[in-house]
Amino acid sequence: MKDYVLAPAAADDLDEIWMHIALDSIDAAERVLDELESACELLAGRPHAGHVREDLADTSVRFWPVRSYLIVYRPDRVPLEIVRFWHGARGTPNLL
Repeated sequence: MKDYVLAPAAADDLDEIWMHIALDSIDAAERVLDELESACELLAGRPHAGHVREDLADTSVRFWPVRSYLIVYRPDRVPLEIVRFWHGARGTPNLL
C-alpha cells in the first residue's frame, strides 16, 4: 500500500516524463518511473529527509533529487502529498 498520494499536477508530470523518455526507450522510461516511485516510497517513510528550498517555494514543501528531477512534496500531510516532479532543464518552477 502506498503511503503517499499524487497531486493532479504530479500525476500529469509522471505521464509527461514517461512519454518524453519513451520516445527514445520504453525500458528507460520504465526505469526512471520506477526510481521516482521508489523515492516517493522512501519519502513516505521519512518525510523530513528532503531539503527546504526557500529560493523555489515556501517551507511547506520539501525537495528530493532523483536523476535530473526534483520531487516536490508536502512532508506534513498524511498520506504524504507529492506536489510535482520537476526536471531541472525546465527552469525555475512555479510550484504552488
